Amino acid sequence: MTNIRTAEAMRPKCFDDMVGQSHLFGERGVVRKMLASGRITNMIFYGPPGTGKTTAAEIIARESNMVFHKLNATTASLSDVKEILATTNNIFGAGGILLYIDEIQYFNKKQQQTLLEYIEDGRVTLIASTTENPHFYVYNALISRSSLFEFKPIPVPECVKALKRCMEYLKKESESEKSISDKTLEYIARCTSGDARHAIVLLENSFFAADDEITEEVVDGFNVRVGNFDDDTHYDLLSCLQKSIRGSDPDATAFYLAKLLSLGELLSVCRRLQVIASEDVGLAYPMAAAVTKACCDSARELGMPEAAIPLANAAILLATAPKSNSAHNAVFAAMADVEAGKGREVPLHLQSPLFKGYKYPHDYPNHYVNQQYLPNDLLGKKYYVPCDNKTEAAAVAYAEKIKGTNKEK
Repeated sequence: MTNIRTAEAMRPKCFDDMVGQSHLFGERGVVRKMLASGRITNMIFYGPPGTGKTTAAEIIARESNMVFHKLNATTASLSDVKEILATTNNIFGAGGILLYIDEIQYFNKKQQQTLLEYIEDGRVTLIASTTENPHFYVYNALISRSSLFEFKPIPVPECVKALKRCMEYLKKESESEKSISDKTLEYIARCTSGDARHAIVLLENSFFAADDEITEEVVDGFNVRVGNFDDDTHYDLLSCLQKSIRGSDPDATAFYLAKLLSLGELLSVCRRLQVIASEDVGLAYPMAAAVTKACCDSARELGMPEAAIPLANAAILLATAPKSNSAHNAVFAAMADVEAGKGREVPLHLQSPLFKGYKYPHDYPNHYVNQQYLPNDLLGKKYYVPCDNKTEAAAVAYAEKIKGTNKEK
């Protein structure tokens, strides 16, 4: 039996062998037609794992006859990038370099900016891939110089085609006559939610565990359906993390953080922790938002496994901090009135550039003067209700002091 993993050995060598993504690489696919015309441009591939992004990049490199370099942004450093870019100055890079950067969302802004000069003058053609929304994680200057292509989950019939080829490969390599029904093949394809690589790994494991026939029962022994490929589980675990922090349970917080990170959910965790800092800790400890942002920035720059350390700092800090959702409640109560069409006419003395009757608070003692700010139809409405914590209590006491001192008759 060969030491090459089946998923790698089964990687398609041409567009005709690819499954899924017909809108890009089928006979009338936009990328395939572009390449046939002799043109190749910078590209950003985005979509779920196991949908053919790396495979497509390798096929494009092969058909373009360019010098191919591949980096994974989770492990590559700026020096790795510069080492590849340096080859554009010698004879070996004269025909052009195709640089493929997998998981580019893990490159920071400086690393991404380094590429600009080289893709601007054509010495390097960039293909980058990401499982995230590129508009959130890819530097705008790179996006403006690239074409974005969406990779979609592999449909079940297409995934079954790949699994049948995989089955024939495994039988040949192992000199075995094991079998699997079409029903079980479809079961594997459905279980893996459009991730062809995961489906092949699941079939491979099941193949060697089965006696004569691969059944759904054998497959279930390897199919722990959690992680990026199961949207319900993805959001359930993020919800568990937030509820544990909101409930001030640092132990449960540590567990769900570890669970999510083990499934590759670093970026989702960063986003959720920053929401929690403002939604659940909020005004009880306003610095929590700044500390959490700094920890998340550090985690994105470090990558796993070191990213777990600053994220643990942020998560445990939030779990053990005092809690307040007063700001959250205030803005959503105000949004409900806005959506209901209330408050359309703001007070005349607040409108720019008229300022008729506006009183400038800094001209008054304690920088406060009583005047109307809410629209007439919302006069007296209370959106903000302080929670019981030291920070908000101090703010309430201050407000009572200045309003009591300067309240106009």
